[in-house]
Amino acid sequence: MTIHIYSGPLSMFGAKVEIAAREKGVPFELVMVPFIEGDAYEPKHPEVLRVNPVKQQVPVLVDDEVSLFDSTQIFEYLEDRYPSPALWPEGIADRARARQLEQKSDEVFFPNVIKLFGLQHDMQSTAAVAACAGCARFYEEMEGLLATREHLAGPYSFADIAFYMACVFADRKGAGMTDATPRLLAWRTRVGDRPAVRAVVDPMMRFLASQGRGVPAFLQR
Repeated sequence: MTIHIYSGPLSMFGAKVEIAAREKGVPFELVMVPFIEGDAYEPKHPEVLRVNPVKQQVPVLVDDEVSLFDSTQIFEYLEDRYPSPALWPEGIADRARARQLEQKSDEVFFPNVIKLFGLQHDMQSTAAVAACAGCARFYEEMEGLLATREHLAGPYSFADIAFYMACVFADRKGAGMTDATPRLLAWRTRVGDRPAVRAVVDPMMRFLASQGRGVPAFLQR
């Protein structure tokens, strides 16, 4: 039975799952749920409602008797079912650190970006300036990690996928990287050039352009 991944044209978390599946060479069918203006998804897809009835959000994965929501939980399932190529480091401690980085991307960095979603009309406000500063501090932390490695957790991992997609949305909302973090800029290029990443991000950027919405300069191919 074919794996089904339910996502949306501007779902950052859905993009994480799709990139991971592509990196692993997992055969899947991608189902894009209905999208309306305002980064919202209506009407709700019945499979999304079945699997995730409370939050009613993508991504959702359905694989025979397994039905999951939440991008991290879906990734862990893919990692268990398709262990090669691995997208977590090999050692227990290294895997723990990589998982922590992925969690921080979602729960420490990205909340700053979410605050900017309603502040595009007033980027000089106290709240917007504080959110951008929060992003900048996180960029500096990741810059430090890259002093001795090419990827955030050593080998390329789901931590890189998660933070790359969060960075795409941060740039869209006015909190992009600057020349203050040159190693991080180079990392962004390395990750963004991966075929699996381009296969997911390029259609997302085309969708933005088709709606007359801004595309980050670094993704204007």
